[in-house]
Amino acid sequence: MDCLFCKIANGEIPANIIYRDDLIVAFDDINPQAPQHKIIIPQKHIATLNDIHGEDNELIGHMVYCGTQIAKQLNIAKDGYRLVMNCNANGGQTVFHIHAHLLGGRHMEWPPG
Repeated sequence: MDCLFCKIANGEIPANIIYRDDLIVAFDDINPQAPQHKIIIPQKHIATLNDIHGEDNELIGHMVYCGTQIAKQLNIAKDGYRLVMNCNANGGQTVFHIHAHLLGGRHMEWPPG
């Protein structure tokens, strides 16, 4: 498979991995949009949010839970952070492997863009 995030998860492409378990990998975004900007991906390849099935519920919940724990470790949980998942081109998705952006360390504006 020619997927950037699969290659990062498999160790084929280097990244600054900050967390890994059997289900997910989290790493620094290479183009950070906030002082803290991490990417959280499932190890399982799922192209878009539209491709999630019922059997993925636990995986998606685990991604969100890990995002909260990483925010605590980064000391951004108390002040606040954003956990965002984009879907398809109009939603801002540029890598077609589902992922969550954990952004924090500054005030987040609304609307986002």
